[in-house]
Amino acid sequence: MSFLQDIIPPKGIVRVLCLSNLSKTSAHGILMTVSVLFFTRAVDLPAAQVGLALTIGAAVGMAASIPAGRLADLLGPRNMTVVCLLLLGAFTCCYGFVQNFPGLVLVTSLALAAESSTDAARGALVAGLIPQKERVRAWSYMRAVSNLGVSLGAAGGAVALYFDSRTSYTVMLVAGGVLFIAAGLAYLTVPQVPPVPRGTDGGPQWVVLRDVPYVFVALLNSVLIMNIGILTVALPIWMTDETSAPTWLYSILIILNSVVVVLFQVRAGRGSEEVAGGARALRRSGVLLAVCCAFFAMAAGQPTWLAVVLLVVGALIHVGGEMFYSAGAWSLAYGLAPDHAQGQYQGMFGMSTQLGTVVTPALATALIAGLGWPGWLAFSALLLAAGAAAPSVAAWAERTRLPAPSSVEESVA
Repeated sequence: MSFLQDIIPPKGIVRVLCLSNLSKTSAHGILMTVSVLFFTRAVDLPAAQVGLALTIGAAVGMAASIPAGRLADLLGPRNMTVVCLLLLGAFTCCYGFVQNFPGLVLVTSLALAAESSTDAARGALVAGLIPQKERVRAWSYMRAVSNLGVSLGAAGGAVALYFDSRTSYTVMLVAGGVLFIAAGLAYLTVPQVPPVPRGTDGGPQWVVLRDVPYVFVALLNSVLIMNIGILTVALPIWMTDETSAPTWLYSILIILNSVVVVLFQVRAGRGSEEVAGGARALRRSGVLLAVCCAFFAMAAGQPTWLAVVLLVVGALIHVGGEMFYSAGAWSLAYGLAPDHAQGQYQGMFGMSTQLGTVVTPALATALIAGLGWPGWLAFSALLLAAGAAAPSVAAWAERTRLPAPSSVEESVA
């Protein structure tokens, strides 16, 4: 029974958050599966133009994160989250009607700005709805559900790939947009979180930009989030180019990752409720991710059976590091953010996540494809150093927390 409690979200707000996240990540699964192929095959855009459009959109999204979080603080995070998800759904539907490169740049920029704004506002909403010591557990349930959602969305996207026509791609992209809208409407069933009144004491309004320790925590997050790119970018390139393992093994490793996260993410988050525990989780994550890189590197040039064993063991170690990373990141993102500015702080943390996600593909290609196994060692050293630095940086950030300004308690005149 206790094991089922680690898988099935409890009734109430956490279950609503998970159901919304299931809808949202199912939409992501569809986009991950069909969007690039739609643009290159149905719209007939060169791959380079598609990559450029996605890069421009990612930059716009990062720029939107902190302002959107600040707006969520001022207007109230629930309604802000709902509006951003509705916009994200509408812009996703527009993907299916893109005809040219300028249209793709416009829609991608709007969609990724809405996505970043959603994540910042939703972070503030979770902070307002869930007590501090329960937030890591709540996010662990949401993380477990997200893997299921992505898998379901990818399965739906496979239908479009089977028919391989503009109509099939458009239908699935519109379906993804509808799922984003459904995810937003689900939040109308949770309580409102009061907005933070504008300060009247003359203090800084953009406090996160002055919080140097928190910025350093966010930079560590940018490094450790690279664990996702290791699995989705570096590993498939390495497997196909440098090992004798069968190509289909990569699909098995992805499924294995998803199943382990669904089953054990909640357990992996235990002990990370406080900042110190979250920092220790990041340190453990850095060690495990460094070790997994070594296993992946050793698979090169080995007999097929040994390469398969090394890759499977490396993938299992990787998912352990991934789960500890998630728990530690949630702990520090919330535990070091003042309640009167959760929106802009979650915007900053979300921006650091996006930065790491954008940088990783290029870095992985340069290191792994360019250097071979020494590239894996470089990744290993980088992740190990970031994890090792987490406890001291988190302690520094915790020592420098400032009390909320008194004006936060006042009503807007």
